Amino acid sequence: MELSHIIAFNLTLAVAILSPGPAMLISLRQTLLNGRSTGILTGLGLGTMAAIWTIFALLGLEGLFQLFPWAYVTMKSIGALYLIWIAYNTWRSAKEPLRSIAAPPKGRAFLTGLSVNFANPKSVLFASAVLLVIFPRDMSVADKSFVVINHLLVEWSFYTGFALLLSTNRAKNGYLRLKPIFDRVAALVLGALGVRLLLDRS
Repeated sequence: MELSHIIAFNLTLAVAILSPGPAMLISLRQTLLNGRSTGILTGLGLGTMAAIWTIFALLGLEGLFQLFPWAYVTMKSIGALYLIWIAYNTWRSAKEPLRSIAAPPKGRAFLTGLSVNFANPKSVLFASAVLLVIFPRDMSVADKSFVVINHLLVEWSFYTGFALLLSTNRAKNGYLRLKPIFDRVAALVLGALGVRLLLDRS
């Protein structure tokens, strides 16, 4: 494994993290709704689960899914229903003023991030594809461990920076003005992603 492999991997991760999706939406909403620490903890959960998917990819979970398609379908269905449930609750609370929505306990914020990235088992397929394209196949255990730790630190750094940026008064005041619109857009996107995941035959 060479430095160029890590650089390519990190650039790919950056694009994936910054692309619109459930993880980014949850990170955004948690930070704006409940503050900096909740946003950071949610991001730590998101990053931790993403790194766990990379561990599974390195261990060959993709092959297990191919051997036992029902396991993949089960995980995907549970994940899709979870995203739809989040979308429903986000839509329902869209018109509620910020002061009436209690911030979740810190532990729950981390678990929320963990659960959102667990909800999409396609993450392991993405990780497998990226690892296969970028890294040599004969990586040592030490190299694989370094890849996982690097992935974890990149994810944590991005989401922590994101939470710090969005926790400013200007960002929060902007969210308060547009909360009903933003929450309903977020609910529609999350719901659509859940339905798409539920109906996807691949």
